[in-house]
Amino acid sequence: MLDLCTLGTGGTMPMPERALAALYARVNGRAILIDCGEGTQVGVQKLGWGMQCIDGILISHFHADHCSGIPGMLLALTKAMRTEPLHIYGPVGLAQIVNGLRVIAPQLSFPVVLHELSGQTEFELIGLKVVAFPLDHGMPCLGWRLHLPRKAAFDPDKARALSVPLPMWKSLQRGESAEVDGRVIRPEDVMGAPRQGITVLYATDTRPVDAIPDLGFRCDLMILEGMYGAEEKLPLAVKNHHMLYREAAALARDAEAGRLLLTHFSTSIETPEEFLCDARDIFPDTDVAVDGMTLTLQYP
Repeated sequence: MLDLCTLGTGGTMPMPERALAALYARVNGRAILIDCGEGTQVGVQKLGWGMQCIDGILISHFHADHCSGIPGMLLALTKAMRTEPLHIYGPVGLAQIVNGLRVIAPQLSFPVVLHELSGQTEFELIGLKVVAFPLDHGMPCLGWRLHLPRKAAFDPDKARALSVPLPMWKSLQRGESAEVDGRVIRPEDVMGAPRQGITVLYATDTRPVDAIPDLGFRCDLMILEGMYGAEEKLPLAVKNHHMLYREAAALARDAEAGRLLLTHFSTSIETPEEFLCDARDIFPDTDVAVDGMTLTLQYP
């Protein structure tokens, strides 16, 4: 299963009841952050899922509301006595940004490994297959597709057909090969068809781009920005490379997503629920996130 928490749902600047952009994702006790706005470490502490277990931070772009919390997070991890490397991923220019921010966090208890990404890039982290892809924000900006694969189920009929003794079944299910009458039986020889995993697509600070519904096709959850709600804000959204609620909903509809969660709200939106009907008219299974909202996605 995949646990998620919207630590911060605000854009541009923090508000008393709305922290800046950050998503916490956890798999089997290990975690990553997507974005790290100012004060993200406070949200992590309130959540209580763990600080030491964060192995990576994915930074979408270098506006302050998405990366200004990096020094505080690094210092919090040092205070937690972390020693394992921390991996930070982001667009080209990441090293300059992180090294600049580290002027106020120079001494850490762990190494920081930086990964600058360009174009569509795939990598693995905490058991997730991650795809980074370009967005349209007037500057280098990345969206993220997180996929938690699911192993194929053990097929007893295949094991019997290969004359695998019953005591050897458990080792094959653990991924270990077994020898039967001089023959090597591999785990894949006794597994059934691949099973559906869990997929989440996360994209904020962008105009609509084709990659969002394409990479998010039939995903379990799509998390997109709801920077602006009112229709009259469309010229401002175009100018600032953001989206309206209804535009995000149209992307989720085109992707045939299982569910849409809106986040990254403008400071001009006091109650995000006010414009929810605009999105639900297009994609009914839409909700608005709040700080500290948790979700657990199970395998289908």
